Amino acid sequence: MSSPWSDLDRPPLHEAALARALVGPAASPAAAGDAGGAGDAGGAPAGPWTSLRVVPETGSTNTDLVAEARRGPAEAPGGAVLIAEAQTSGRGRLDRSWTAPPRSGINLSVLLRPAAPMARWGWLPLLTGVAAAAALSRTAEVPVRLKWPNDLLVEIDGEERKLGGILAEAVTSSDDAGAGAVVVGIGINVSLRAEELPVPTAASLALAGAATTDRDPLVRALLRELGSRFTAWDAADGDPEASGLRAAYTELCSTLGRTVRVELPGDRENRGEAVAVDADGRLVIRTADGAEHAVGAGDVVHVRPVG
Repeated sequence: MSSPWSDLDRPPLHEAALARALVGPAASPAAAGDAGGAGDAGGAPAGPWTSLRVVPETGSTNTDLVAEARRGPAEAPGGAVLIAEAQTSGRGRLDRSWTAPPRSGINLSVLLRPAAPMARWGWLPLLTGVAAAAALSRTAEVPVRLKWPNDLLVEIDGEERKLGGILAEAVTSSDDAGAGAVVVGIGINVSLRAEELPVPTAASLALAGAATTDRDPLVRALLRELGSRFTAWDAADGDPEASGLRAAYTELCSTLGRTVRVELPGDRENRGEAVAVDADGRLVIRTADGAEHAVGAGDVVHVRPVG
């Protein structure tokens, strides 16, 4: 009979301890210490989280929370966190699949109901990338960078490889068009071995030499950082300048300063130097003729350094 403890290198997450440390006013230093671990800032504020669930398996945590969010804020308030030990239909940006062995990674989604104007919600996946990179760098002691718009990168043997990704989906309630929400999903490879990687260009914290692959402190650090940054951004009315988000993203983005090729729909492409991220979170590319073009994540097939 299979058991969550059959692979001792990949123990299950501790739902009760995570909830005590992260959810609501009970997220005190004492509660956080119940599930202490390497790199965890024990007394850090919990942020906006109102519930936390860990399920053994699901198709997609994003799909599940999107369905809940559509019931409206009365039944599905903001701040819900759903974590799956395994996903059978995990999705990345542009409908790419995301698979990993059970308990080998972090597969979670959060339900956010921002007060900030909807026109600024496009910053939320970038905000999540900043939070994930900062939390993992601090807790796992592995430098994590961002490939625009929100791929998480680590370096292995001098080569940048993808550690994880982020998918954000806007949701409109079925009973109130004004009661919108955003579900943000995060997938991070934690303990995958080389032979378990979905593609050779993928990576895991273990392969990058992380100080810890204990998922409990990693999840706590990630959600605390995400909660703190979301709260600051929302309090600033979603302003990426006033909240410091644009500056933080620029500092972590490894795409900037590189020559890139951006493939666009209709067999078009832009090639040039990535010089900035603009006030709307779009990547600004300066082409050979000196012209600057801003491209949005929804239009881009991929961005990569030109060899």
